[in-house]
Amino acid sequence: MATKVVFIAFAKEDESTRNLFTGQRVNPSTPFEFTDMSVKEPYSSAWKEKVRTRIRRSHGVIALISSNTPAATGQLWEISCAIEEGVPVLGIWIEDGYRTKPREMGSSPCKVWTWAGIADFIDALQGSNR
Repeated sequence: MATKVVFIAFAKEDESTRNLFTGQRVNPSTPFEFTDMSVKEPYSSAWKEKVRTRIRRSHGVIALISSNTPAATGQLWEISCAIEEGVPVLGIWIEDGYRTKPREMGSSPCKVWTWAGIADFIDALQGSNR
């Protein structure tokens, strides 16, 4: 199984959930592999240029969607950037009962957090790093 490069877009308030999500990739039972390109530390300057470069180098973007997302201007920009760059985006609902899809995602799908759903998205990603 080839490892794909995936950018994880998340609200700062959801960082602990992002840590759990990205930690799945090292579990031997997990049916997927990916290299995490998410931003772990906010950039102090020129962050949009640096993030756009990371998104361009990614095979896909997974956006962790919660009630924090509507106010997460950085995450919403990351999603918009991925759409602009033509990078496939998958939204993952990370909060029970919250199902508001950000308009920035356009026609990209949102799914419940399951290994099978994530594996299907990652397995379908194609192309080399940009």
